[in-house]
Amino acid sequence: MGIAALITWLLTAGGGSVLLATWIAKGGARQPTASHLPPPVVFGHFLLAAAGLVVWIVYLVADATALAWIAFALLVPVAALGFAMLLRWLPVYRARTANAGDSAPPERHFPVAIVGAHGVLAVTTVVLVLLTALGIGAD
Repeated sequence: MGIAALITWLLTAGGGSVLLATWIAKGGARQPTASHLPPPVVFGHFLLAAAGLVVWIVYLVADATALAWIAFALLVPVAALGFAMLLRWLPVYRARTANAGDSAPPERHFPVAIVGAHGVLAVTTVVLVLLTALGIGAD
């Protein structure tokens, strides 16, 4: 189950990287007042998720249960930040036809399929990491 969590975590990170790159390319970091997503939240989400992924990889190599719990503990604020960003993105998505011009916030350019896949994979990752930390599904 640990390898399955790694795979979903990597897929989640891939989708998140596309969203982050889109946000940056469309001016999210350069013009934070144009975005509904505060840069500290965006970058905090990214950095905590990356740190958790590194801890998870070390857990898989070292097989120390404490590391699995640390990775899970890192995922809790990652999930909270991600959910907060989703709630701030939804009105932007709903108003996409009204904000079709260049003045639209950077997150308006997010591919909806990637946002959805990122969320579903993130929830799957959190569940798999928790089950692994609990020892469920271990050999």
